[in-house]
Amino acid sequence: MGLNMLEMIDIEIDNAVAFQVSGKITESDMSLVLSSAKEKIERHGSIVFFEKIDSFNGVELAALIEEFKYLFDVGISNIDKVAMLTDKKWIEHIVNIEDKIFKNIDMKCFSLEEQSQAIEFLKSV
Repeated sequence: MGLNMLEMIDIEIDNAVAFQVSGKITESDMSLVLSSAKEKIERHGSIVFFEKIDSFNGVELAALIEEFKYLFDVGISNIDKVAMLTDKKWIEHIVNIEDKIFKNIDMKCFSLEEQSQAIEFLKSV
């Protein structure tokens, strides 16, 4: 199970940046996600994130640097909601902390089976 993969997925929400992760997030994975985010912000003004984490073995440092540069350039004011699907309790804890830090972004965790609820959460205004 040493396969790292980040796959963009379509959840039929125009302004959603949606992807699923297995393994470790690399710099090129992060670039893919962030360029999708940038393009959707330009087109829709604001975006929502849908992240499904099947397995997670961390993030490469280069990927984190890429993310911070992006947040610094583009900012987080364009992100309305984040839905995180995971069965990992520690990821839920991080999301709960981030939800308190980033007050303008509505962040919520769902179990892997709750994909439809997560999509409804992102659709609701």
